[in-house]
Amino acid sequence: MKLSQRSGTIAQSEIRSMTLSCNAVQGINMAQGVCDLEIPREVIEGAKRAMDEGVNIYTPTEGLPRLRQAIADKMQRFYEVEIEPNQVLVSDGATGAFYTACMALLNPGDEVILFEPYYGYHRSTLLSVGAVPTYVRLEAPQWKLDIGALEAVVTSKTRAMVICNPANPSGKVFTRGELEAIGAFAEAHDLIVFADEMYEHFLYDGAVHVTALSVPCLQNRCVVLSGFSKVFSITGWRLGYAISSREVIEAMAQFNDLIYVCAPAPLQIGAAEGLEKLGDGYYTELSRIHQHKRDIFCDALRSVGLIPSVPMGAYYVMTDVSRVIGNDDYEKAMAILEKTGVASVPGRAFYHDDAGKNMVRFCYSKPIDVLEEAAERIRRL
Repeated sequence: MKLSQRSGTIAQSEIRSMTLSCNAVQGINMAQGVCDLEIPREVIEGAKRAMDEGVNIYTPTEGLPRLRQAIADKMQRFYEVEIEPNQVLVSDGATGAFYTACMALLNPGDEVILFEPYYGYHRSTLLSVGAVPTYVRLEAPQWKLDIGALEAVVTSKTRAMVICNPANPSGKVFTRGELEAIGAFAEAHDLIVFADEMYEHFLYDGAVHVTALSVPCLQNRCVVLSGFSKVFSITGWRLGYAISSREVIEAMAQFNDLIYVCAPAPLQIGAAEGLEKLGDGYYTELSRIHQHKRDIFCDALRSVGLIPSVPMGAYYVMTDVSRVIGNDDYEKAMAILEKTGVASVPGRAFYHDDAGKNMVRFCYSKPIDVLEEAAERIRRL
């Protein structure tokens, strides 16, 4: 059968490709962004109890009222941002939330600005709905924002932009000043801002997360995306959400119903219990543990002459691997895997051109014993 034109725009991600290569040699997978911490007891027990109590049928496509309320309460608790539960859509992961947002807000041919290095699923989602990505380069190691570069790419067809904060793969944390500048730019050009805030609780060296919803000129033109995969270590549960105006959420819900019907019912209860019962200490410890892991792995990289762009958030580190033998990023990533058994992602996964040819990304969210073993293996280089 002849495949659609759309199918030709999407290929297997470099992350999955490297995961398969890692599995073939039974290596340490630092390619895929899986958080390996223990799932909080409150989350697991909440889901189990919901199953036992019969919460196993379809939910409203927007999500269970309890979880939507818990998300609204969380925004008030952490950021002093007041939203109503009807401004929340629960979907099948943040990827599902982003897809429904794109379906509701973008038309084929609309241009959408991505910051490079970008998260590959953002680009692939845009391509799948017929949008046209355009790119603004942020340079390692500081990944500073240049508003002038945004002005250089905006056109009459530009409809939106995507920010990932904290950023996968760079670990950049956008400051309030940078978000205000982005908001002013979006306001001047009447743009939508998709703000992926999945890693909001992974912050280091005193960095502070500023949600796009707290920036006045972004409040009425943004869709905030987040979820529970990373913060509760439940990537396989596929629970994410979007926050926006009630009108946008209602439009997104129609596509959510069509594509996903609803997120898993008992798992929504587990997530709600986590939000309701886990204290601030849980989130503080999350950052402390991952900062320690970051430092262990970055020290190992430096010890063999590799140059990490030390992240301020998330749990990835973009690394200059110019000294590794190979003609490009893929060959260098494979050379590291073959010599050490540690898998990374070639830089090409995060750039639209060859800017990543001397870079790879490592994910350091591993159990401490596994991470220390990976660090020791890296030192063999």
